Amino acid sequence: MNNGAIHVLLADDHTLFRAGLRALLSELEGVVVVAEAADGAEALRLIAEHQPHIALVDVGMGAVSGLDVAAQVTVNRPDVRVIICSMYAHEEYVLRAMRAGAAGYLLKDADVVELGLAIKAALRGEIYLSAAVSKQLVAGYIQRTGAGSGALDGLSARQRETLRLIAEGRTTQEIANELGISVKTVEKHRSQLMERLGIRDIAGLVRFAIRVGLVVPDL
Repeated sequence: MNNGAIHVLLADDHTLFRAGLRALLSELEGVVVVAEAADGAEALRLIAEHQPHIALVDVGMGAVSGLDVAAQVTVNRPDVRVIICSMYAHEEYVLRAMRAGAAGYLLKDADVVELGLAIKAALRGEIYLSAAVSKQLVAGYIQRTGAGSGALDGLSARQRETLRLIAEGRTTQEIANELGISVKTVEKHRSQLMERLGIRDIAGLVRFAIRVGLVVPDL
């Protein structure tokens, strides 16, 4: 690390975005881009080679995603701080990034000031979230602890478990096997769930389970 400079690696499968990000970073004093990667596998190789302080990584880059990069770097290169860059502020995306060990979640429309704040926070060992992302997390929390959790409070433990398994895509037979009950009992629980929640189909049950935080959808 030369002269106290902050070494940054960029990883994104869009060349124009990387160019724009590099231009923004050039406005930050003491920040040097040491490498660029077009996919997750290349990012991991270049991180091992250059050992940057910060890796700014796109959330989706094919077979090896930004989340995969964050998870592997957290274990193998804990001195490298990974900041996820994404177009999406959805709560489930952010939570998965945090679980993967990301040091921040930055929206792609961030300006140079926010970019600088994210890098400084990561270097201090803190977690940085774009303002819009923070609002989504708060909204999700309010939803789960408000109307959503109230609806769940009216369900029995067995009904909640049945709802979770339905939302995970399990068949009626698989649910019966896992819970140790009959197929007819599973069908009864499903009918009671629909009646209590005012939902007419399985897709509606899945959406409800996601909305109240009972399950997190795959990216």
